[in-house]
Amino acid sequence: MKPVPHTDRNKLYLNVFDFFAKERLFLIVILAGLLLAEVMVGFGQSAMWLGFFFAAYAAVANDSIQSIGTFIESNKNKRWWVLWLFIGGIFLATVSFSWWYFDGDVTYQRLGDGSQYPHPEKFSYFQLIAPLILLILTRLRMPVSTTFLLLSVFSADSSGITSVVFKSVSGYAMAFVISFVIWYGMYNTIRRYFKKRKMNPAWTAVQWVISGLLWAVWVMQDGANIAVYLPRQQTAWQFFVFATTIFLGLGLLFYLRGDKIQRIVSEKARLSDIRAATLVDFTYVILLIYKLFISTVPLSTTWVFLGIIGGREIAVSLSRKKKGKKHKKKAGKMILRDFGYAMIGLFVSIVLATGANPTLRKEIANFFMNLF
Repeated sequence: MKPVPHTDRNKLYLNVFDFFAKERLFLIVILAGLLLAEVMVGFGQSAMWLGFFFAAYAAVANDSIQSIGTFIESNKNKRWWVLWLFIGGIFLATVSFSWWYFDGDVTYQRLGDGSQYPHPEKFSYFQLIAPLILLILTRLRMPVSTTFLLLSVFSADSSGITSVVFKSVSGYAMAFVISFVIWYGMYNTIRRYFKKRKMNPAWTAVQWVISGLLWAVWVMQDGANIAVYLPRQQTAWQFFVFATTIFLGLGLLFYLRGDKIQRIVSEKARLSDIRAATLVDFTYVILLIYKLFISTVPLSTTWVFLGIIGGREIAVSLSRKKKGKKHKKKAGKMILRDFGYAMIGLFVSIVLATGANPTLRKEIANFFMNLF
């Protein structure tokens, strides 16, 4: 084995030290969270609220960007608190209706009657640290599925995971194909229209309406990822804490302009154009509405989002008239990287679920025993 040159080792050490220097506060918070989870794991109510606060921040910081990331990107010139009050108000209205209509259930029955994703009397250590793992992956700019990572540790058996995976994979494939067809078939028309310097002011209103609808549907789908830590039928006080915590978390997200995970959206071609962002969001919301009503099985909105963005990037790169393979290679690498990160999140989810659920461990052990 060829030894690593001395200069390369020094550079590697400097990069490691630089990372720890930049992220020292974040690493301290994560370490404190891991230790706090270890201390609180034996206390029912305290552990429940600790897991909820972890999940609320992790889900808002990671998964919500897939639905409001294009909204943030194309409204950089707007004051952050205006965007926050708009999106936060829609969130409060959406979860309030579910809580009232479904007798305390804020998830639009995504968690069912509690048999598939039961609310534990005692939380395991893996259930409490799952949101912290999500935070770490988010910090590394990995668009992983919050649905897989958080719901899997509460699943009563393997069917709770496989049903979500099947619905999400089919959602990714459908989103990729539809997005590719739209952008490839209409690329020249869209390009000519979008190249106009003057944009009709009505586009802004249309985008805000579609973004608001997309956000409401996302809450209906992914609100379960946070609420899974709380009782399936919330009291008025529990609902107040639930809604207020996420509302304030959204405020922080908009103040930070999406933080690190927003770069996943920012690096995509021309999504700062309101018209392009609106078309992406329109495709996204139609697919989510379709998936929302065909079954109550939870869905990874992250995978649907990656499918839409991936199909668009491939279509745009193939449609460009510029010579060379630079754009095609760049789009291909971007899609493979994002999909690879999503698969990493799925693998981590299964590992955490296996550690948290003895029934699931037994099922996996039986599967391999029958296999060999």
